[in-house]
Formats: sequence, C-alpha cells, structure tokens
Amino acid sequence: MRAYLPRVTQRLEKLRPPLGPNRTWALRAAVLGLFVAAMGLIWVTNQILSQRFSESSRARSDVRLALYSGNLIGELERQEVVPLLLSRDPLLLGALSSQDFVQTSQLLIKYRDEIGAARLMLLDSSGRVVASSERSNLGQNQRSAPYFIEALRSSDTIYTAMQTEAGATAFFYSRRVGQSGDTLGVIAVEVDLRKFLPRWAWLSDAVFVLDSTGRVVLSTTPRWTGLTEADFLETTVSSTEGFLRGFAGAAADGYVDGEPMMRQETRVPFQGWRLVSYTSFAQVRERVAAVLAMEVMGFAIVLALLFYLVSQSSNRRSARLARESDRLRRLNQRLQAEIAERERAERSLQVAEQSLAQSSKMAALGEMAAAVSHELNQPLAAMKTYLAGARLLMQRQRTEEALSSFHRINGLIDRMGSITRQLKAHARKETDELSEVDLRDCVTSVMDMMAPQLSRSPARISRTVPEHPVLVMADPVRIEQVLVNLLRNALDATAGAEEPMVDIVLSQGDVATLSVRDNGSGISDLKNLFEPFYTTKPPGEGVGLGLAISSTIVKSFGGRLTARNGSGGGAIFKMDLPLMGDPDVSEPQARSGQPDAAAE
Repeated sequence: MRAYLPRVTQRLEKLRPPLGPNRTWALRAAVLGLFVAAMGLIWVTNQILSQRFSESSRARSDVRLALYSGNLIGELERQEVVPLLLSRDPLLLGALSSQDFVQTSQLLIKYRDEIGAARLMLLDSSGRVVASSERSNLGQNQRSAPYFIEALRSSDTIYTAMQTEAGATAFFYSRRVGQSGDTLGVIAVEVDLRKFLPRWAWLSDAVFVLDSTGRVVLSTTPRWTGLTEADFLETTVSSTEGFLRGFAGAAADGYVDGEPMMRQETRVPFQGWRLVSYTSFAQVRERVAAVLAMEVMGFAIVLALLFYLVSQSSNRRSARLARESDRLRRLNQRLQAEIAERERAERSLQVAEQSLAQSSKMAALGEMAAAVSHELNQPLAAMKTYLAGARLLMQRQRTEEALSSFHRINGLIDRMGSITRQLKAHARKETDELSEVDLRDCVTSVMDMMAPQLSRSPARISRTVPEHPVLVMADPVRIEQVLVNLLRNALDATAGAEEPMVDIVLSQGDVATLSVRDNGSGISDLKNLFEPFYTTKPPGEGVGLGLAISSTIVKSFGGRLTARNGSGGGAIFKMDLPLMGDPDVSEPQARSGQPDAAAE
C-alpha cells in the first residue's frame, strides 16, 4: 500500500492543472498563517486549561484526603474500645485464671471477624501468647514487645506502632487484664489500617501517612514505608525535561521517579499524623490533550478543506467510487454464496446433533442396564444360597432356622429395591436423605450378608474395628453396597494366592477410614481403575462398573475412595469419610501417597 500511494500521487499531479505564481504564493502564505495561528491557539489553550484542570484536581484531592482522614480516625476510635471490652470478657478472664485456653483462640477468631480487626492476641503475665486469632502466633514470647510493656505499666488502653519483620508498620491497642487487683495478662488488638490502601490506590497515584517524626507508617507504595518524604521525593529535573513537562501540564510540587506530581496534605487529629497524597498530572494532561486534539483536528479539517478547494479531484473520486462499487458488488456476491454455504452447513449440523442425541440416549440406556445387572448380582446370589439352605432346613423339619433364612431373603429383597431406587435417583440427578451411621454396624451387616460366600472362600477374613462408635453422615445401604464391592473384589483377587487373606480395618482419626486389604496380585493400572467399564476380570465375570459406582457413592457423602498397591504385595482400598459433627473437616483428603498404619 505504501509503495502504491506515491504512484497514485504522481498520477494525480499529472492530472492537476498547474497553478500560477500568485496563486502558489497565496496558498503557501495561507498554509503558513494557518499553521502559526494553530500553534498560538494551542499554546494559549494549553496554559489556560492546564491551570484550570490542575485546580480542579487539587480540589478533588482535598476532598478525598478529608474522607481518608475520617476513615482513619473512625477505624482507630472504633478499635480503641475493643481492648477495654475484651479485658472484661468473663470467658477470657476465666481462661487466664484457670490456664485453660482450649477454646480461647476460637473465641478470638470469632471476635476478630465481628469487629474487623487485623489480629487479636491474649498474653499471660509473662508475655507468652496463649491465644490468638492467628494460630501461628501461639506460644510466642512477646514480653519485649512495646505494646505488652506499656500495657503493664498503665491501667488505660495504650496505642503502639511497631515495625514488622517485613518492613511494614503494625498498629496495636493493648490493655492490661486484671482481676481483684492482680495482673492476669494483656489483651492486644492489631488495627487493620491496610484495608484502606486498595481504595486509596484506586483513586490516587500515591497516598501515605506520616507520623509525628515525619516517617511513612502507611502507604499505597509499600517500598516507602519507614522512609521520610525526602527519601523518595525529587525536587528538580533537567531544564529540557522541565520545559516539556511544563508544556504538558501545570507546575509540579515534586517529582517521584521522574514523574511530575501534585502534592496535597491534611492533618489527621491522631498522634500528630499527616495524610499526604501525590497525584500525577497524567489525568490533567489527558484532559488537556483531548481538547488540544480537537483543536488540531479542527485545523486539520480546515487545512484539508483548503487543499480540497484548490485540488481538482472530482474525476479521481468518481473513478475511485466506481472501483469501490465494483469491488462491493463482487464482495456481495461472495457473501451471498458464503451465506448459502453456511445455511447448508447448519442444516447438516442439526441432523448430526439429532443423531448424536439418539446415540447418547442409547448409550445411557446400556450403561443403566449394566449398572442394574452388576448391583443386583450380589443380592441375587445371596438369595439363591439362602433359598437352597431354607429348602434343606424345611426338609429336615427345622422350621425356625428356615424362617430365619426367609427373613434374610426378605432383607435382600428390600436391599434390591433400595439399589434400584438409588439408580433411579441417580438417573434423575436426585440425592438420598442422609442419616447418622455407625460404620461398625455396616461392617457387621456386610459380613452377615456375605457369610455364605465367605464360608466357601479359602481366604482368611479378619476385621479390626474400634470399641467406640465411628459416626458419619451417609446412607447405610449405599455404604454397605461399597463395602460389598470392595470385599468381593478382594476375594476375587486372592483366588490364586497360596494363603489368601483379606483384612478389614476401621479406624478413626481426622476422618473415618475403612480399609480393605488383600494379598493378591495387586493393581497394574491405577490410573484407569475407577473409570466406568474398566475391569481386569475375564470376559463374562465383570462389567467394570463396581468401583466406578462405589467412587461416585463415596464422593456423594463428601469422602474419597482411593487405591494403592501394598508394600508387601496385594492391593489396599481406602474409603475416607468426614466424621459426624466435625466442623473443621469439609473435604476429606485421602493419604494415598503414604502407607496406612492400620492397614499394614
């Protein structure tokens, strides 16, 4: 395009009639006069608007500083009464008296969230942190901290500002806690003034607070904290740079990193503080530049009109319009063809989507049928065994024992009904109502239900359960369903072992853990183990849905089902579930990378 423009210009010059000497000089004089007038107007406009917009920016900065100062004073006054109230709190007084601080930190966390403080700490008379809203502070010795020493010396609330290891400034209100004239400890409240910094940084380029010594204690620029204003403020720049920036904006009060700044200050009625803001002239320059750009645009339009009047370009414009019209016609034809092609593609896509939807329905029906078949195999096998046993008992006139078998068959029928209801609810994206379940009862129920199959197996079955209840929120039938799948897989895995053995271990720690371990051949593909339709069994003996369904069931209870190979051979399956009533356990984490001591 750039190479084409000079050739077009040359052709236009050939078509343009020559101008006479007088018209040439008149045109040059008009262009020169227009240029001089434009530069003068731009200079005057820049000076006037820069001054006016700078004064407007200073007025807005004064209003913002007054608002910032009010926010600081309001926060400090609100937090000042907190140590007085907490020093009279009966729970804190009782904890210091009895030296029982089990629930004290949790109480301070609650108070911190309610009052919006940065941190709350309770120190005993020796300066040791016995309770804190930040648990990492527990046990620290703060007897040399200024807020602790000053609080012990006074009976009033003490304000203290101290430098942190990170270079920031921490603001504390502390008060001695006493009872019957005895000093029990100190309560300290760290005021969160840094929460104002994001709002300040959004409205101004730099805002900071100077203490009575002139050092920065709070700043939107963290690297200025602890410095004096003279440490980062530049008062002069080079003459050329100062001239250019003076043209672009009003006179600066100082320079920060070479950038001209407008300085505003107000006094904070607290400890001799001062609130200072540095606002860049960038906004002023942008507003002035917008007006100047409009003026330049106006002069450019006038200049373009001048050249337009002296040029004879009607023929060129007609030819160009003709060429553009022809190109637009061709583009329109191509667009119509593309629209027709897209409409055909959309119709084809609709047909493909309908075919895909039908295929998805058929796949879902197949998966549901396989799941029902897999989950009902175990109860049906148990019912067959109980029916055979009941027939023999009836032949031997042992009616009571036969009735017991019929009761068990009735329970298995209920279980089959529960399984079908669960699969139906799963298909409708519904969830069962959970209840309090003792995992020990689930283990006992599964062992009883699988007693005929376990008695025929050569594997040695051992189970280890604690004496106390292990309570979780779950559905007992679905928990038993998972345990049946794990136990049946363990029995199948030990079919070729010399001394087959299956261990069931129930333990309680941060979470409830139910482990099933075997001494079979182990797991060769842990990555795809829980994928649907993945199985290591021969064809006809498994469809690969047991572990996938079991994993989904455990996840629905907020737990996790994991598998790993044991260090001595075999496989270990662990089901972790959150304990009943434990508020700190929201998502149990399975320790799949470390051996389970109970399972070992």
